[in-house]
Order: sequence, then C-alpha cells, then structure tokens
Amino acid sequence: MKKFSLHTATLVLSLLLSIASFQLRADEKPLPSIDDKLVKLSIVDPVRDSGYTVGDRITRVVTLEIKKPYKLLDTSLPIVGYEKRYQGQVIGIELRDIKKTAEDKADSTVHTLHLTYQIFTRNVVAKPAALPPEFVKIQHGKEIYSFRIPSWNFRISPIAVFGEVKLETDMSPLRGPVLKNSDRENLIFKLALAVLALSALGLLYIFGAHAWLPRMGGPFARACRDLRKLKKLPANDETLKLALTRVHQAFNLSSGNSVFSNNLDDLLAQKPVFSSMRNDIAHFFELSRMAFFEQQHTTQTAAEQLLWLQQFSRRCRDCERGLRPEKQA
Repeated sequence: MKKFSLHTATLVLSLLLSIASFQLRADEKPLPSIDDKLVKLSIVDPVRDSGYTVGDRITRVVTLEIKKPYKLLDTSLPIVGYEKRYQGQVIGIELRDIKKTAEDKADSTVHTLHLTYQIFTRNVVAKPAALPPEFVKIQHGKEIYSFRIPSWNFRISPIAVFGEVKLETDMSPLRGPVLKNSDRENLIFKLALAVLALSALGLLYIFGAHAWLPRMGGPFARACRDLRKLKKLPANDETLKLALTRVHQAFNLSSGNSVFSNNLDDLLAQKPVFSSMRNDIAHFFELSRMAFFEQQHTTQTAAEQLLWLQQFSRRCRDCERGLRPEKQA
C-alpha cells in the first residue's frame, strides 16, 4: 500500500510540473523579428553536404552586420555543450565550440561567429540530418528583437556498409566522385620530364654548334658552322681549298701558333685531347699539301673530300669539348 501511494504521488508531481512548465511557456511572449534591412547575413557552410559519420565536426561561419545603434546580445548566442533537439527529441548533434569576433565600423558592427558542431549519432544507412536554426537577440534601447540563422541540411553516413552493395546501382549524387590519389604518378611524370630535359641538353651540347654553353664556342665549333655553309657552293677544287684553309685557321687558333705537319707532335703535346686523332690530322695535312702545293689528283672527288673534311672538323670539335669522337667512316 505504501509503495502504491509513493508511486502515485510521483506521477502526480510530474504531471503538475509539466502543466506548470507548459503554462510558463504559454505566458512567454514571442519576440518580434527585426527588420531584414537592419541586419546583413552571410554564411559559409562546409564544402560537402554528405559523407559525415559519428565523431565528425562541422564548422559554419556566420557573419552578422548589424546597423547601429542596434546591438547583438552575447547572452543570446548558442550555448556550448547543448545538444540540439527537433520536436523535443535529441538529434545527436552538439555545439562543441563557438568563437566570436567583432569589427566596429562607422554605421554598423560586424560580428563573425565560428560555430563548430559534432555528430553523435549514426545509422546503418545514410540518413538526412540538419543543423537546426539558431536564434539570437538584438537590442535597441529597451526593445529586444529576434533574428533567425537558417538551418543547414546534410547527410550522415554509416561507419560500415550494411548488407551487399553494388557500386553500379549505388551512384547517389550525394556520394561525390571517388578521387584517385595521383601523387605517385605526378612524381614519376616530373622525374621523366627532368630526365628528358637533361637528355635534350646533353644532345644539344654534343651536336650543337652555338656558343651559349661552356666549351661550345671553340675554333672547331665555328669551323663546323663555316664548312656547312660551303655546301651551297659547287663541289670543286676552289671550294675544297676554302674548306682546307678554314680548318687550318681552326688549328692555328686552337694552338696559338701556326700548325704544320712537321710540328704535329708539339700540337699533340699542347692539346692532348687531339691525341686519338693523330692519324686523321696527319691525313688532313697530306690532303692540304696535295691541294695547295703538289696539285695531285686523288681517287676521291672534290665532293668526297669535302664530306670527309666536314666529318673531320666535327670530330675535332668533339675533342675540344672533351668528348670522345666517333670513328671516321
């Protein structure tokens, strides 16, 4: 009997408290809404609106520009730790942090609110959710007005997939594209470009005739360019003598004095890079002597001798650049 009386008393007391609370809320007068012209609202919501799971945090940046002399009541700002409700039911979203800054202007005050919410709910399938609207109070004299910060809708995803899912039948637009990490491919591509650039630079250094790189403007590099220009002239004895004279000038400039067949050893001692071409250099002086002094005709035509001189000067150019010349054909 005592237990029954105590239980009955508890129920009656709870009912009375509920009625009193309802009467207090009924007696509260709703605050009037402030004119939209007096408050300028801008909101920066998260970039994505899906894919959130339990424990994730969502941050909204709310900016309120309030005309003077209206003022924002700090006591009306959302309370940290309050778990949001919808129609009296807990929705599993809690305000975890709020940061407020204010900037005073000539005719207004700009308040910036960083609202960080945390999700404490989950489901076996994706479900819609929303950050409910926030209401702040703005004061002007003794008058207090209400201003509504609108809600933001998003979706909460499950931690694990429930049941069997076929990707081709689960292409929801809320999922977003599945992006592939291409960092490794980008690194390989950049390394390949670097190798290609170095290879091109090496080929240009080996086969180039210009003088904008070190050791590319030597006497034989210039002689190679001049001998290529002689291709425009007829392949006769006079053109051959011009080519021989140009190569003689390259030898003289390279050694610093006149070079002939009798002082070839002095040239090789002074320029050991030409040592591998000793026989070819001797052949060049023999060809020069026959063309200028002995007037003897060889079995080769002038065109063949000009081609040999061009190859010879290119090999001498490789030697002066410190490269290993290719074998003469």
